[in-house]
Amino acid sequence: AILLTSNQSLGAWGDVFGDAVIASAILDRLLHHATTINIKGDSYRLREKRKAGLVRSTVTAHAER
Repeated sequence: AILLTSNQSLGAWGDVFGDAVIASAILDRLLHHATTINIKGDSYRLREKRKAGLVRSTVTAHAER
């Protein structure tokens, strides 16, 4: 069994690897018979940093522009 996590969407893997064809081949092999789970929202680390005031929320940052 393999568990693979990424903070990049599958569509962005071409940019990550610098070649969309290679990224597509990698994803084809990884995702064959795979179960994917897409988790949306802030990570626990980011949430805790926001609570501590170390990172501004995106809502606050957009409002200041």
